[in-house]
Amino acid sequence: MNLSTEICKRMVSAKIFIDENYAEGIDLEQVAGQAFLSKFHFHRLFVRIYRKTPHQYLTEKRIEKAKTLLAEEDLTVTEVCNNIGFESIGSFSTLFKKEIGYPPQYYRNQAWLKKQQAKETPKKFIPHCFIESYNLDK
Repeated sequence: MNLSTEICKRMVSAKIFIDENYAEGIDLEQVAGQAFLSKFHFHRLFVRIYRKTPHQYLTEKRIEKAKTLLAEEDLTVTEVCNNIGFESIGSFSTLFKKEIGYPPQYYRNQAWLKKQQAKETPKKFIPHCFIESYNLDK
């Protein structure tokens, strides 16, 4: 695959556009427009370069942000769904469970429990070698 520097710059620009606008209702036409390419040519190049479709990449960005919001923010699952660009709580929940293995509410509950455990028994969350090297277990 021998891509010109100009095409590489355009593709990176389009990827950055996805990174910065994942919460909006963006579509392939808009993203391809950032690279000044037809959506078909853009799609082919994106898959060759990033080994996933633009839609798969967008979905990954949204799910990663959802994981962060569910674990760290005090938002409802519906608010998280809306904040990351999904229009339907049902499709968000189904996709989240498919990708992560747990429904969003369960993921949130597990993150909360992990935080509570870290507060109650902090030594369990410090790597063992660190505890030994600083004699923290004495």
